[in-house]
Amino acid sequence: MDIEEKLRLIERNTVEIVTREELKVLLETNPSPKGYLGYEPSGLFHIGWMIWARKVKDLIDAGVKFTLLEATWHAYINDKFGGNMEAIKTTAKYIKHSLYALGIPVEKIEFIDAEKLVSDPEYWGLVIKSAKNTTLQRLKRALTIMGRKTDEAESDSSKLIYPLMQVSDIFYLDLDIALGGLDQRRAHMLQREIAEKLNKKKVIAVHTPLLTSLKGVGRAGGGGIRKDDIDQIAELKMSKSKPESTILIHDDEGTIKEKIKKAYCPPREVDFNPIIEINRYILFAIEGFELRVKKKGSNEYLTINSYNELEKLYIEDIIHPADLKESTAEALIKILEPVRKYFSQNKEARELALRVAEYQGLKINLE
Repeated sequence: MDIEEKLRLIERNTVEIVTREELKVLLETNPSPKGYLGYEPSGLFHIGWMIWARKVKDLIDAGVKFTLLEATWHAYINDKFGGNMEAIKTTAKYIKHSLYALGIPVEKIEFIDAEKLVSDPEYWGLVIKSAKNTTLQRLKRALTIMGRKTDEAESDSSKLIYPLMQVSDIFYLDLDIALGGLDQRRAHMLQREIAEKLNKKKVIAVHTPLLTSLKGVGRAGGGGIRKDDIDQIAELKMSKSKPESTILIHDDEGTIKEKIKKAYCPPREVDFNPIIEINRYILFAIEGFELRVKKKGSNEYLTINSYNELEKLYIEDIIHPADLKESTAEALIKILEPVRKYFSQNKEARELALRVAEYQGLKINLE
């Protein structure tokens, strides 16, 4: 695979790469760069996470040696499951099954529990050095990476350690590439700033889009949302802690249809429209995908071959929101069918999913 093909693989379905020029040089000079993504094992796997999961596969296909950091201690600091470490570690096992069910090559991924990092004095040396080279104001500003407001550290100072740990994760693992949703941008930029001061490697950041909550903008705080406002975008994303706002990868057919039927989907509007985004980032991200949808006001069906085509037709009011919802639900059910089958047939995966659901106070159907 040549460099341009590797770049195409890594770039597709991303919001930004900081920087593309650095990435190109890396790929030209290092046949096996090291990449990672850190995630909090904090709930059931939803379709928003499919975006970064697929990007992990793209990076592996492009020759990147990939690590997934099970951010168990990070989740503890972030009060996930009320700080219940058993629940956090159980969820980490469940997430491995989820990735496998989605077709991600887990056998090519190194999974590291944050327990390994925090048990090493060298790691805490990096945390202290990072703290010495940034300000309190900068750390507070970075708290949005964990879904927290800047003033939340006033009542729990451990929150300030979180961004320092995320920076130190990258230093400790000696990474070239950091993958994350757009909401992780501030952590990655903080690492690049501190790296310059410590004369260490600046990580190349690959940021994927965040899916808007099924409740949408209109039901989650009104309009006036800017497309470049990271905090506002992150606040409106699908969330494991708000199961009504998202679709789980193993949701049954009826649940998917019902959730999509109720979803926010204003006519002719594509920005912060969750149904449009599911098509853009989940469905049409599949090579060769076609969406069959009814033309507004008729019994004629259109076969749409690209997201750009769908967007144009939707803005022009040629497709009604209700018809788009119906077609989207059918397509999503089809691509998630192997996942649901896996969880219904694999005893360990099913039991782990049910335990995680119980920790979240949810009931799920995996029969």
